[in-house]
Amino acid sequence: MLFHPEFYKAAVSACGCHDNRIDKQWWNEQWMGYPVGPHYDEQSNITNAAKLQGDLFLIVGEADENVPPESTYRLADALIKANKDFELLSIPGMGHSDGGAYGRRRKRDFFVKHLLHAEPPKRNVVIN
Repeated sequence: MLFHPEFYKAAVSACGCHDNRIDKQWWNEQWMGYPVGPHYDEQSNITNAAKLQGDLFLIVGEADENVPPESTYRLADALIKANKDFELLSIPGMGHSDGGAYGRRRKRDFFVKHLLHAEPPKRNVVIN
């Protein structure tokens, strides 16, 4: 979505690590190396938020103890500052997850809308 918009048209990120400088060091340094250098900034979704093309849906568990929710909120802030449209679902009490049954349903509805260009069912309508 940031670096290959010609291929990716819609994406969902659940409990995403959007900048490896925010997450736990021991995990990211295995893949990114040490010391922290300019390559951390270059790969950051937060730093590159203004490059967003396509439709993006962010899901975050507000009680995630694995990937800090701050990472998603910082990305949302950067997207807002770059005047980008996106969807954000913060799930109260949810830990490191895809959002559970509710998050998975919302993710499916997002793809139906943005890839199939169809309206998902209206689940709040009572049919008698």
